[in-house]
Amino acid sequence: MNRELKVAFPHVYCELDFTDPLELSVATILSAQCTDVRVNQVTPALFAKYRTAQDYAGADRTELEELIRSTGFYRNKANSIIGLGQALVERYYGEVPGKLKDLVTLPGFGRKTANVVLGNAFGVPGITVDTHFGRLVRRWRWTEETDPVKVEHAVGELIERKEWTDLSHRIIFHGRRVCHARKPACGVCILAKDCPSFGEGPLDKAEAAALVKGPETEHLLDLAGMSAS
Repeated sequence: MNRELKVAFPHVYCELDFTDPLELSVATILSAQCTDVRVNQVTPALFAKYRTAQDYAGADRTELEELIRSTGFYRNKANSIIGLGQALVERYYGEVPGKLKDLVTLPGFGRKTANVVLGNAFGVPGITVDTHFGRLVRRWRWTEETDPVKVEHAVGELIERKEWTDLSHRIIFHGRRVCHARKPACGVCILAKDCPSFGEGPLDKAEAAALVKGPETEHLLDLAGMSAS
């Protein structure tokens, strides 16, 4: 299934826009209960105003909250971002550390955020168990675990460590583009022959094709012997 996902999504990437570990850390905090698209609309102005950990540590709370309001839960997120800036200044000379054990101690960070930052900003393999990832690996019977940390370890035992970051992206892409929660596009899914949940969504190719989303739609439908048009 991992090999098939590579065929479906040969070019995977973090869908949050960032240029350094600090920007990715802030963007990932903002992405909680919010779409990456919305976060990417907010961060250009945010990153232009706050360029360093010191900037976030000394941020005016009202101004920061206003900038991130549209991402939801903006008060809690502002607390985390200001706290992150303060912790980085106090403990890490203003730099985001590159180790899991350090990252998970920072405000706004759990293992999911830490693995996103490690995998995408530092090139350290990590499994990112977001809603899509957990949902799909259970749908595929890779694990029955529901706790994200247990899911991370269970999948980590199945897949080579060097694959972890890209695997996370591919599964998340597949969850967003094809394997939707309520109505997966089973009829055009590249994993159909291996998926134990095949048939939860429409099997008719035309009906299933209409459910596929995202920039890879044409490629995915070509793989299924369909035309995007």
